[in-house]
Amino acid sequence: MVAGIVWAITLSTGLWAQTPTPLQKQNQLNVLTYNVHNGIGLDGRTDYVRIGELIRNSGADVVAVQEVDSATARSKGRYVLGEIAAEALMRPTFGCAIPYDGGKYGVGILSKEKPLAVRQIALPGREEKRTMLIAEFERYLLGCVHFSLTEEDRLASVGLVRAEAARAGKPFIMAGDWNDTPGSKFLEEIKKDFRVVNNLKKKTFPADNPSDCLDYIALYKATGENLVPRRITVLEEGKASDHRPVLAKFQFKTPDRQLVYHAPYLQNPTADGVTVMFQTNAVSHCWVEYGTDTLHLKQARDFIGGQEVCYDIENKIRLDGLTSGQRYYYRVCAQEIIDYQAYSKTFGETYKSPFYSFTLPTDDSTDFTALILNDLHENKETIEAFSKLAKQIPHDFVIFNGDCLPEPVDREYAIRNIHILADAFHSAEKPVFFIRGNHEIRNAYSAGMPSLFDQPGGKTYGTFSWGDTRFVLLDCGEDKPDEHWVYYGLNDFTQLRKDQADFLKQELKSKEFKKAERRILIHHIPLWGLDKDSYSPCYDLWSPILKKAPFDVDLTAHTHRYMYHPVGELGNPFPVIVGGGPRSDRATMLVLKKEGKDLTLQVLDSKGHEKLKLDL
Repeated sequence: MVAGIVWAITLSTGLWAQTPTPLQKQNQLNVLTYNVHNGIGLDGRTDYVRIGELIRNSGADVVAVQEVDSATARSKGRYVLGEIAAEALMRPTFGCAIPYDGGKYGVGILSKEKPLAVRQIALPGREEKRTMLIAEFERYLLGCVHFSLTEEDRLASVGLVRAEAARAGKPFIMAGDWNDTPGSKFLEEIKKDFRVVNNLKKKTFPADNPSDCLDYIALYKATGENLVPRRITVLEEGKASDHRPVLAKFQFKTPDRQLVYHAPYLQNPTADGVTVMFQTNAVSHCWVEYGTDTLHLKQARDFIGGQEVCYDIENKIRLDGLTSGQRYYYRVCAQEIIDYQAYSKTFGETYKSPFYSFTLPTDDSTDFTALILNDLHENKETIEAFSKLAKQIPHDFVIFNGDCLPEPVDREYAIRNIHILADAFHSAEKPVFFIRGNHEIRNAYSAGMPSLFDQPGGKTYGTFSWGDTRFVLLDCGEDKPDEHWVYYGLNDFTQLRKDQADFLKQELKSKEFKKAERRILIHHIPLWGLDKDSYSPCYDLWSPILKKAPFDVDLTAHTHRYMYHPVGELGNPFPVIVGGGPRSDRATMLVLKKEGKDLTLQVLDSKGHEKLKLDL
């Protein structure tokens, strides 16, 4: 299940301010009905290309066609439906109603999808025989009809149509020229079992100046619960035929199990709250149910200015007012919004996830275990090895120290890779922090990535406390000058680095930093230990501020080579650990563990072998 998700246009119903997700596109069904008058227009021209172009441009997935020849003398032996289909880029299925003029005459179905099965049902017609052509597709059936001109025959057809719809076992759509008008006895009888989706005030015949509604699209009620009509239009075409075409846009409801994209991931934990992040595969009304048990639950939603945020697939729901040290249980819930208009809304299925749990540390908590990984670069072998290893190490949270979500090409790609890591390290129950490395800054969606996180302080850098330990997370930006050709003039990290210099000065003076029992500095690009020719603006700006800062350790990455630099080895005022990666034979996972006043750092390779154990 992938919620793919690059946005551009507005749909006419007003539901999405963006292009629908791939799943939503799969769930759309556009049905057209068109009495084509055998391609003879009101201008006297017989033009199958004109009809085919209109159908193609309508965006229809399937078309019910009436009044069409097959190999008649009138049509000079041509397979009219086939020629229209070729222009419409669709598959033709012809249904003969009567032999005519050396060939056949009847109805047809055009479809982008190949029918699974096709059958015909004879219908009453005293002036000429009538037929219903039924094509079955994977998710629905379409019945194309051209009912009799005689009311008695039309009424006699209702039972036959009803029986076919009832045996279908999936949504059954009936479309065609019904030769009757709204309010008739026939229409009222049909409406007992079918939902007529037309706007009955919109006329369809004659095409040049419509005065009657004769063309309809209807959905069988008993099996149509999961198919919702969203917009019905009579197309403005007054020449190609004597009828106007009618287009109905349907939406299949997303099955509840497909609504939420993977498990949630916890972000931005504090002593009294945590953020639950998750994405949906369809625009949905979302909430989180939570409590100290699974029976007595509160509900949290995300609001902006009094309005629930339900126009997109990203969900960032904050649980506030929590008690530190208390175990909480929660689940994410989503109800699809099929149609969102100013004065009407249509909802789909509702999903409720399994329960997950978490515990927030108290301000005076002394014990924790954190896992720190870096430079995974989507290396599947390395991720799987450390995921397996993490399951054997009880831990409280995970930090990804850059280049773990590299070069996001679009939002779908970014979300997929976030969940590869979040799922692998069980971030539905263990809060996760994502520090930006230089490779997260590259590619088309890199500037969009922050919306998928809830970082402490709301920036790409920040601080958080876990009990009596203070963590400071920095964002070094890129590893080359802004004017480097590869950035095409789109980068300028100067102010970001200056802002962090000011941020560091303020943090070192803060009450939270001063009262902390232990202090951990984490950033992707090392300040100490880079090659002498390396670009290092962060060192120039930040090292003078940090030279007397009482950090217990500095955890870095970027070089893909594990290194340990004791205090003073490179002029560093505190121990520096550089994590390795991304190959499994070079990658490392840091295990930072605090028990009482004791703080240790263990460096493990991908097989769990210890490379270093440091008492800090």
